[in-house]
Amino acid sequence: MPMLALGPFGGAAGMPDCCSGSRAGQRPCPVSGQLCAVVSRRTVLHHLQAPWSREVREQDYYFCDDPGCPVVYFDRDASTITAEALRTEVGVKALGLDATLCYCFGISFGAAADNPAIREFVVEQTQQGICACEARNPSGRCCLRDFPTR
Repeated sequence: MPMLALGPFGGAAGMPDCCSGSRAGQRPCPVSGQLCAVVSRRTVLHHLQAPWSREVREQDYYFCDDPGCPVVYFDRDASTITAEALRTEVGVKALGLDATLCYCFGISFGAAADNPAIREFVVEQTQQGICACEARNPSGRCCLRDFPTR
């Protein structure tokens, strides 16, 4: 499948915290070594299959977006959670055009690449606070930074 050129989100004023470009609190993934951004316990709980059957302590977790790495989340002790333990497909790891890009509005990478108006729709909704990136997106962040560039 073709790879899409992914670009950063421009950091528009009035956007929620999930849209900030901050990568504070990064840690290297215990498998890939890639620096990974912190995600909340809330984010992890929303994506686990049967979260009641696993201890998810009050602490920082980290999201590994390396497509070649099986780890999705890990904690300070390097305990890992892989895609098999999740109920949500992780779009940035799937790399296909059908993979989910925007979890708030159900937009695939392919749809976003085919229709630039979709990005503007997401920007407008996000500016109005009509998004739930921290809970819906496995990365816990806004999808706008991952939209294809033209």
